[in-house]
Amino acid sequence: MPQLNAYLSFDGTCAEAMRFYERVLEGKIVTMMSVAQSPMASQMPPGSGERIMHAYLTGDGFSLMAGDAMMGQPHEAMKGFSLTLTYATAELARPVFDALSEGGKVTMPMAKTFWADGFGMLVDRFGTPWIINGGPQPV
Repeated sequence: MPQLNAYLSFDGTCAEAMRFYERVLEGKIVTMMSVAQSPMASQMPPGSGERIMHAYLTGDGFSLMAGDAMMGQPHEAMKGFSLTLTYATAELARPVFDALSEGGKVTMPMAKTFWADGFGMLVDRFGTPWIINGGPQPV
């Protein structure tokens, strides 16, 4: 059975973002390979050595992959999607929402809705859009 995973693209901040997500989401970085560490390093654009070619983060019930755009390649901001986290309770969701929103932009403050005890939306400081749910309600 196939597994669907998100793969995020950054413009030189992948390592910092993935370390942040590792801490906030209580995950573990399994792979963090820079361009310089890859077998293809000599074939990459000059100045790309410190950029991340591939990163892989796993956690309880999730995996997240990412990399940096190569030097000289255009990088577009993330748009048209959100990563969604769902917690059993709003109390578990709130600290994650607060941590992810530090230095970012809250687009919908966490509040009770007709479908959840806590629901909020934000774009974190790395440009990743998030939706956080906690404590589903009967509809």
